[in-house]
Amino acid sequence: MGRVRKVVIAAVVALGALGIAPGVATSQTALVRIRLGTLVPQGTSYHRILQVMGERWRTGSNGQVQLTVYAGTMGSEAELVRRMRLGQLQAAALTGVGLGEIEPAVRALQEIPMAYRTLEEYEYVRSRLEPVLSARLAERGFVVLFWVDAGWVRYFTRRPAVRPDDMRGLKIFVTAGDDEQFDMMRSSGYTPVFLDWADALTALQTGMVDAVPSIPYYALTMQFHTVASYMSEVNWAPLLGATVISKRTWDGLSPETQSALRAAAVEAGRQFQARGRAESDEAVAAMRRRGLTVVPIPPAAEAEWRAMSERFYPQIRGRMVPADMFDEVLRLLAEYRSSRTR
Repeated sequence: MGRVRKVVIAAVVALGALGIAPGVATSQTALVRIRLGTLVPQGTSYHRILQVMGERWRTGSNGQVQLTVYAGTMGSEAELVRRMRLGQLQAAALTGVGLGEIEPAVRALQEIPMAYRTLEEYEYVRSRLEPVLSARLAERGFVVLFWVDAGWVRYFTRRPAVRPDDMRGLKIFVTAGDDEQFDMMRSSGYTPVFLDWADALTALQTGMVDAVPSIPYYALTMQFHTVASYMSEVNWAPLLGATVISKRTWDGLSPETQSALRAAAVEAGRQFQARGRAESDEAVAAMRRRGLTVVPIPPAAEAEWRAMSERFYPQIRGRMVPADMFDEVLRLLAEYRSSRTR
């Protein structure tokens, strides 16, 4: 079913052309112009946090670094990554979708449905994988400034979905180009539909799709609940995020400027984390006041969702998520749960 990779909460930071080479300062006093693109809608808390981060980058670098935020105008996450590789953008805050475009191992933190039962155990796994994943991203030319999550992805549907079988017959949103997810869902008897996120609300309104996976805050912002007025209370997967900057750009900055930028980015990440989780609950409450029905999932039904998810694992391991990282996630989860039962 829909993976967290469908859900969009990306932010792109681009350090502009300096001298003759994009993103590389020709001297310690050269102005570094940073363009930041994000799929997050303009005016949201995430957008504002990025703007504040940019101001801190400016002051912390004594005016050397200048940030401009482009909200929702740079294309899909795959497009953002492509632009970074071309040097049109030099950094990005991405979900697991874009991060997986750079390094597939990152998908272990987002694309194993219902592997994580609580956000606490997710943080345990993530904190232990972050150094490894950061190193792998660095090998591919991207420096991680911070890691975050934005809470749980849930399914928003046109009719109540208590059990997995209730999703059969519904046309389910799948991010365009996500061939593995599409094939996995179709082979399991579900009806996936390829679409871009920019078309999600229109697709719901016209009946092209009946179900969309999303964090509640994004669903509220994009008004998915006005059509898909049921939300299944299934914690499908956490939404992963990270801000990365191209190593080429990073290495062109002085150590002092790097320190200032990283400190501001870490603070932005802390705010992303706190606001993401808080706004998830606030968004559900706001949508309920506007007609959303939260569909509770009894224990027996939750067991069905979990069993269905685990049937996907052989198709995910080694295809969507590298086998070594898939196995390491399950090992760390077992380690965490064992430590809590002693």
